[in-house]
Amino acid sequence: MRHAVVTGASRGIGKSITEKLLRENYRVTGTRRGSEFPAQFQASDHFTGIQVDLADFDQIEKMLKPVLLESEKVPDILVNNAGIFIDADFSSDDAEWLDVWDRTMNVNLRSAGILSKWFINAHIQNGSEGIIINIASRAAYRGDTQEYAAYAASKGGMAAFTKSIARDFSKQGVVAYTVAPGFIETDMARESVEILGAEALTKGSAFDEITQPEEVANLVEFLAKGEVKHMSGSTLHINGGSYMV
Repeated sequence: MRHAVVTGASRGIGKSITEKLLRENYRVTGTRRGSEFPAQFQASDHFTGIQVDLADFDQIEKMLKPVLLESEKVPDILVNNAGIFIDADFSSDDAEWLDVWDRTMNVNLRSAGILSKWFINAHIQNGSEGIIINIASRAAYRGDTQEYAAYAASKGGMAAFTKSIARDFSKQGVVAYTVAPGFIETDMARESVEILGAEALTKGSAFDEITQPEEVANLVEFLAKGEVKHMSGSTLHINGGSYMV
């Protein structure tokens, strides 16, 4: 049974990814910070839940390093999905603006970096193959409004990080992909509605509806199969046609 680690598994895209992987008979280790895991996850023999604040390196090292680096069998797939989406206007106080910037980078990019490092090193040491799937955002490619500049920058960094992994480690058996969703029907999207308005979620889209998280989960599960290794380093865009590459 293949084993996937999914960060931010209790809600939103991470929840849908976890549901899909469990249905497809994967073993899943999921993380959460605040919200509880759904009851069906907790009832599954194939699911292990870990509470960890991905902004806190000490917690990451204590709770997740053993899973990725010291397990008898290294997980096959790492899905860096967890992220925060916090607004900070350029007119705000410098200290407040930098606090949002630092928290966003720590959760969205720094944690994904160290988890990937441990995952890669374990696979190289074992001579095994692994798959990293980084959930970025369309904001990495088309930017975002200035209030969410830190979020866009963190996701742009994640896409560049994925390419760097792919360039050096694909030949050693670890491939990496970026998935870049647009607005997805999640709690995060509903928070955006409060700030930007409902029309912003489908503005410029080829559809009159918001993309469902199940579609992102289907894409992630396809990549997790390991059937398109020579797409390593690629970004797969799923954004309702709001921009096309």
